[in-house]
Amino acid sequence: MRHPLPRLAVAAALVAVTTLPAAAQQSTSAAQRPANAGNRSSDLTADLLTDIDQVERKIVGLARAIPADKYGWRPGPGVRSIGEALMHVAADNYLMPASIGQAPDSAVGIKGGDYKAAQAYERRQLDRDATIAEVERSFAYLRKSLKATPAARLGQRISLFGQPFTLQQGWVMTTTHLHEHLGQLIAYARSNGVVPPWSQGG
Repeated sequence: MRHPLPRLAVAAALVAVTTLPAAAQQSTSAAQRPANAGNRSSDLTADLLTDIDQVERKIVGLARAIPADKYGWRPGPGVRSIGEALMHVAADNYLMPASIGQAPDSAVGIKGGDYKAAQAYERRQLDRDATIAEVERSFAYLRKSLKATPAARLGQRISLFGQPFTLQQGWVMTTTHLHEHLGQLIAYARSNGVVPPWSQGG
């Protein structure tokens, strides 16, 4: 599993234009903060949870719509197959929260920064039903981890893949990462004649 630094840098830049710099967040005293600052953080968490729910419905919907005998299909040598792409989503749903300080899921064994464990997890050869079950369990862990993050900690500085971020930026990146693979899976599905369930009219 690769996490190219240029992509992380772009993601960080995109997040930075929509959030206060961490230094500015930390230097603002409680008396200077707007009365609704905590609410804005809660709203962000709620928005991310809503987005995660929507992405999960689409990814799982695609996973169920793609025939089981197509799970080994890949667009070219050395590229993830359909089944492997789904397991990669599940692996990163465990790896990303653990890497930004959440307690890892002991049943899965993927700890923060443990890329070897994540790679071993996503390379398991499972049938379609088992793969979908793994994806659904990973999304449950992802939501639980996000809900367990106090809004007051979102400005905290962390290191993620060797790069400096705030905890808020880490959660935004974790969520937007899902859209990258949703797009990948849409392309995989259509390459195999499968129309996404939510766009059956076109």
